[in-house]
Amino acid sequence: MRLDVQLGDRAYPILIGTDLLRVTGHLREAIAGKQVLILTDENVAPLYLQAVLAALDGLRTSTVTIAAGEASKTLANAERVFDALAALGAQRNACLIALGGGVVGDLGGFAAALWMRGIDFIQIPTTLLAMVDSSVGGKTAVNLAHGKNLVGAFWQPRRVIADIATLSTLPDREYRAGLAEVVKYGAICDGAFLTWLEDNTNALNDRSTSAIAHAVLRSCQHKAQIVARDERETGERALLNFGHTFGHTLETLGRYQTWLHGEAVAIGMTMAAQLSAHLGMAPQGDAQRLATLLRQFGLPTTASESAHSIVELMRLDKKTLSDVLRLILWRGVGRAEIVENVAPADIIASLQNAANGPAVPASATTLFSRVLD
Repeated sequence: MRLDVQLGDRAYPILIGTDLLRVTGHLREAIAGKQVLILTDENVAPLYLQAVLAALDGLRTSTVTIAAGEASKTLANAERVFDALAALGAQRNACLIALGGGVVGDLGGFAAALWMRGIDFIQIPTTLLAMVDSSVGGKTAVNLAHGKNLVGAFWQPRRVIADIATLSTLPDREYRAGLAEVVKYGAICDGAFLTWLEDNTNALNDRSTSAIAHAVLRSCQHKAQIVARDERETGERALLNFGHTFGHTLETLGRYQTWLHGEAVAIGMTMAAQLSAHLGMAPQGDAQRLATLLRQFGLPTTASESAHSIVELMRLDKKTLSDVLRLILWRGVGRAEIVENVAPADIIASLQNAANGPAVPASATTLFSRVLD
């Protein structure tokens, strides 16, 4: 299957299928020059690096392998990539291939955006989450101690090659984390797709190839359409961040060790849905429906992190504008929207309910006032 992301007069394809890495042409036809750097991680390299290198036979190649996990998405590792590009003698027609999950894709795209003010890069996502979300749309970034994805650039890939066969080696926890981002598309804009996910929970949990292919295609179609209308997130694209303001904060609080990204997003979507119900924007039943589906996919829907810590970090989120916290909430299944200046007391009540954690200290109210006033 082929899906094109159209950005004005620019476009690039997303290829979705099984055993795509065995087709040499999928890579070679997207590479303009002779120098190629492959960025991958220690889990993916033993499984798929040789297949990619074989497809690049005759080109000058180099490889950078990083430790697996969100903690590797750093400026220090970006510098490693720059040093490798320099050693390769990479010119402006060089290409960087990101072979791995979202961490590799974000870091690789970030480095490609900066090297000589921008070189081509190709996304080869090997996790479900990367296939349906991070590999599409051109968001690239690294993390700081202060928060997730604070340093980054918009830089579109030359091509995305989503080989579903690579998911056969994906650990169960990573696979389930990817399903959170699949659920997101049903939650924000496609109620019929959410119903399909409910009807096909067992097939997706069993990793049915046909079910996965449909889920990936439908997710990518939604993201491609939204990105085409709002490439740099000045409006509608922000809806893709449903659950992410809460989720990114949970990841940061856990030092990128406690929660996988998809797990944090699952909790964050539940929090956003609960807040929407609390505000009278959406039926409580829809929040319960979403949480039930996430749990059926083996995903968490609550967290023990304190509300005080969560909101202290939320003000650094990229969706905060002029010190006003901007949240992506919903009117119910399939109807997400941007909401600004939610009352601090309402957010506190939502966090207490959704996280089912300890009582929020009185100082949290003062903190919210500082963030949102």
